[in-house]
Amino acid sequence: MHRILNIAGNENNNVDLIEHPKADFIFITSVKADINIISDLIEDKEFLLFQDNFRALEISNLNTFAQIDNYFLKTKKIIQKYGDINVTYAIFIRRPGIIALKLAINWIKQISKDRGIKVKTSSPFKEGDHFGAGEPILYIRGSFKHIVDLETLLLQKIGPACIAAANAYQMCFDLPKTSFIAMDARHCAGSEMSELMSYAASVGSKSAKKKKAKGFIGTSIEATSHFFQSNKALGTMPHALIGYAGSTLEAVKMFHQTFPKNDLVVLPDYFGKEITDSIQVCNYFDKLSKAGKVMIRLDTPSGRFIENLDTSKSYEVLEKHAPGSIKDYRSDKELRHLVGPGVSAASLWYLRAQLDNFGFKKVKIIASSGFTNEKCKAMSLAKAPIDIIGTGSYLPEKWSETYATADIIKYGNTSRVKVSREYLLKKS
Repeated sequence: MHRILNIAGNENNNVDLIEHPKADFIFITSVKADINIISDLIEDKEFLLFQDNFRALEISNLNTFAQIDNYFLKTKKIIQKYGDINVTYAIFIRRPGIIALKLAINWIKQISKDRGIKVKTSSPFKEGDHFGAGEPILYIRGSFKHIVDLETLLLQKIGPACIAAANAYQMCFDLPKTSFIAMDARHCAGSEMSELMSYAASVGSKSAKKKKAKGFIGTSIEATSHFFQSNKALGTMPHALIGYAGSTLEAVKMFHQTFPKNDLVVLPDYFGKEITDSIQVCNYFDKLSKAGKVMIRLDTPSGRFIENLDTSKSYEVLEKHAPGSIKDYRSDKELRHLVGPGVSAASLWYLRAQLDNFGFKKVKIIASSGFTNEKCKAMSLAKAPIDIIGTGSYLPEKWSETYATADIIKYGNTSRVKVSREYLLKKS
């Protein structure tokens, strides 16, 4: 059985499933959500008779030769011909980061179990620890024949997670009084990357929490919510709903009528009336606003200032609420985050002041739109009044910094490594 909507030329077909006579039904999918759909599907009477011979596989679990660098496969054949040997690999990254190896190690354990082999893993660090550039972060010991073809897929699970974890940590550390929501899913190349990035954010967050930061409280998708304390998907509405409703207030009304038990989150930038629309919604939902059940999410694009602000007025706002942030030398990028267009520190202070002036001191502010490490650092300089940040910008900006490398440092009982990597022997 296949999901034939994924087959070229089938765009207009209304049938989702096709039966292969006299065969077990195997549904191969790239996302775990599809597996849940299948589970629900076979509870329907129409497909009930297929229950006992229906199986779902996730594509990321199908470790085919096509996914592995060819030179490793050739090396495997040579070892099989000339004799196996136990080896020790040392894995390192060329920039500092935070240890986020759990998914990679779990993958190795699963492969070892599937192959019926013994592979030992060890690390000089604990999860969430900081490591330096070039330091070995993981050692793998076992049969050369069985390990050599794992390197490609293994390294994919190590470098990006460790660097994203470091980015997430820095965000939380710079803004310890702010909670974060992981919103990486839309930026990821598939569900496997999304899982890796959410996991990394949770690791960086836990490390920052040890230093009294609030850290990440959840994520925007159900599939990775188990990494966070909320254990459920977080989020309310996109701009599209406001366009559909025709006004910010009407969109919030629709949301409240559909989800009456949920807190309200107002997205006031659609019509460029961040202050007017925020106050209008708060007035309409006065009791909820004063009970702390309403939040304003500022997501103004970087092409314009929020309502009532410009460069000059932005300086005035910070001069009043955070004078120290603009008295010292600031780079052009820092100034853009502080007093520039979009979601700046000045815009957040201005929104906070307006809400307070209208008696809505319990209304919280959520900030989004490009909250990288750099932007979070600038917000900390201005002590910006942000209760929650929604961001996926802990994803590494420079992907080459995520490249992990694996070198064999021991063949049998003989220590040996290529020239220039001798430091790995000393570290081990």
